Amino acid sequence: MNILSPLLEVLTYDIGIDLGTANTIVYLRGTGIVVFEPSVVAIDKKSNTVLAVGTEARQMIGRTPANVVAIRPLRDGVITDFDTTQAMLHHFIGKAHQYFSNTFKIPRPRVIVGVPSSVTEVERQAVIDAAKTAGAREVFVVEEAMAAAIGADLPVEQASGSMIVDVGGGTTDIAVISLGDIVVDRTIKIAGDEFDQDIISYVRDKYNLLIGERTAEDVKLAIGSAAPLEEEKTVLVQGRDLLSGLPKSIEISSLEVREALMGSIDQITDAVKDAIEDTPPELLTDLLTSGVHLAGGGALLPGLDKYWQKRLNVPVKIVREPLAAVARGTAAMLDHITLLERIQKSWDELV
Repeated sequence: MNILSPLLEVLTYDIGIDLGTANTIVYLRGTGIVVFEPSVVAIDKKSNTVLAVGTEARQMIGRTPANVVAIRPLRDGVITDFDTTQAMLHHFIGKAHQYFSNTFKIPRPRVIVGVPSSVTEVERQAVIDAAKTAGAREVFVVEEAMAAAIGADLPVEQASGSMIVDVGGGTTDIAVISLGDIVVDRTIKIAGDEFDQDIISYVRDKYNLLIGERTAEDVKLAIGSAAPLEEEKTVLVQGRDLLSGLPKSIEISSLEVREALMGSIDQITDAVKDAIEDTPPELLTDLLTSGVHLAGGGALLPGLDKYWQKRLNVPVKIVREPLAAVARGTAAMLDHITLLERIQKSWDELV
């Protein structure tokens, strides 16, 4: 054992990262969330330099000149642009370090990153390499479903079944966990981004109006739902008329947005139903009591818990701070070092 290890434990800082397709959340152990920004990087193509990261870069989507491009370096939960992801992680890890006023802290943290369970070994290694080159001293990779369950304070190490559904930006991760391991595992590439595309397609097909991803996301956040609202809402949407090519405004209702989203919602529902059907009978009894726990940005879609409760015939509960569940769980896993080592070993056995 390195004699400096105990000293490093005291001087360094540990962070958990939910490296999401839509947003990146950095959770500083002992402090809380220190970064919550879109996973977007703006780059000058001429000089190949990073102009902005996160919130500032997202504001540039669809608004940049020809030489500037706003890139989302992750798609469906995996890295599609290594260099850009590295630059983004370097920026976010640097921001986390700024929260320390003690100048004697060593600016090389241990980092745990949550990834979808469906990632390949190549994709997993890309995450590790990106985090290390961005300044991490040591990198652990964990499945998002497990991290979300720990972040939601579920009894993952007990001999009882816990079910978590993490509806993120690029993927939905579904897992039944018992005795510190995942018993049933499902990942589908239908989540928040697909919801945005559903809205874009609906508005284009019904109104011959072309809108962008940012507008679609704003509509989803403003009036999106999975079940009837107490009071249905409307919002003004602006875009380009596909017939005339000129700007056009329409008013769209929450009922229409719900209609647009139901196809993707039902696909996720079917995946959750399949996971429940594959759950061993002994654990299924636990699920009837503890229910399905809903995490991720999708948990904030009004009525999703009620819709699933009717369709799945089990209780559905939204976890505390669903957006932060994965990031909070990754940081907390450093207090579950035995579980963390077991997860790393299971990853290695899959190689």
